Amino acid sequence: MQRGSFRLMKSVNKSIILNKIRTHEPISRAQIAKDTKLTPPTVSSIVKELIGQGIVIETESGRSMGGRKPTMLHINSKAFYIVGVDAGPKRIECILTDFAGNIVNRSSAKLSLPISNDQFISILKKSIRDVINEITIEDPEIMGIGIAMHGVVNVSKGTSLIAPNLKLTNIPIKDELETEFNVMIKVENDARAMAQGEAWFGGHGELDSMVAVNLGRGVGAGMVVNGKLFHGAQDIAGEIGHMTIDINGEVCDCGNRGCLQTFATGSAIAERARKKIEDMANPITPTAEVVFELAKSGNTAYVGILQETGMIIGIGLTNLIHLVNPRKIVLGGGVMKSQAYILPAIHQTIEERILTPEAKKTEVVVTNLGEDATLLGAVSLLLEEFFYPVS
Repeated sequence: MQRGSFRLMKSVNKSIILNKIRTHEPISRAQIAKDTKLTPPTVSSIVKELIGQGIVIETESGRSMGGRKPTMLHINSKAFYIVGVDAGPKRIECILTDFAGNIVNRSSAKLSLPISNDQFISILKKSIRDVINEITIEDPEIMGIGIAMHGVVNVSKGTSLIAPNLKLTNIPIKDELETEFNVMIKVENDARAMAQGEAWFGGHGELDSMVAVNLGRGVGAGMVVNGKLFHGAQDIAGEIGHMTIDINGEVCDCGNRGCLQTFATGSAIAERARKKIEDMANPITPTAEVVFELAKSGNTAYVGILQETGMIIGIGLTNLIHLVNPRKIVLGGGVMKSQAYILPAIHQTIEERILTPEAKKTEVVVTNLGEDATLLGAVSLLLEEFFYPVS
């Protein structure tokens, strides 16, 4: 395994040209110069270097505008490979993708509690080795490894400060993986990684601001502004799950009462179903999946549970819109498998509560990336590092 080299990215101009090719391929040298305001000789020189490095490839000529047909440029999707990891809380899922985010291999490993930091790191390393070793390409160049980790992450140090569902603290993920694999490591909160993945692979076009909300075993969010993740002053931006909805509500894992997370996770939905619905003729142990199936079968009580969940999520998103006013909100995670009942209630709640007619039009949709949203987000952490201009 070769080390993906970021020494290739010596200049802002090179990053600008690469990103222009990525977002507008196929594109000619002349069009790049026109769009970026770089001189044609500068564009030609950098493109020649990128072709020589195998990062950019040429294809058949484009349409002539009166002179010689221009040669069109593309990103070489096979130039590098990237490992994306969704770490926990019950499994470690890994994918290996090419430069375009196409998934080449997968691996998966179960996490059993209790677990120590060393045990977690050991399983993480093995999972990454497994997904890399299965590749059939000779001597692939691995650009790096992106880790999407639940809980609070120190992004600059690559450390998991608090992984509440694993009951672990201060896991030195970046240091351990850099020593093991000798490639660039990026560690990010899972919800923020998902947001980055939506920006890169979700098909949302060029948005100046977007928030992605992950609703599953926990509730978290990430905000992308002009292509960049927003972290906040202490790396806790996006912890929407700990927004207080009811000051007298259930105690959350964080110790506070009535957090959004106590209403909107799969386990919270199941618990509300258990408390509110008694079906002695057909006793069940409710799960979020069971609630959804019973709702689909026409049981109005369970439909009501999911609609109530949508209303509560809608209140949380209304607060979010009032605070940061994003162009679009993308929802993902296992809870949104019940979108047929939850999403209309979210839309209705926002429509009823948002302050201005314009803000009522904030687009709220469910991810198209399915269960791979966070994994592809982990991959995008490396792509963002490569393509966006450095300062």
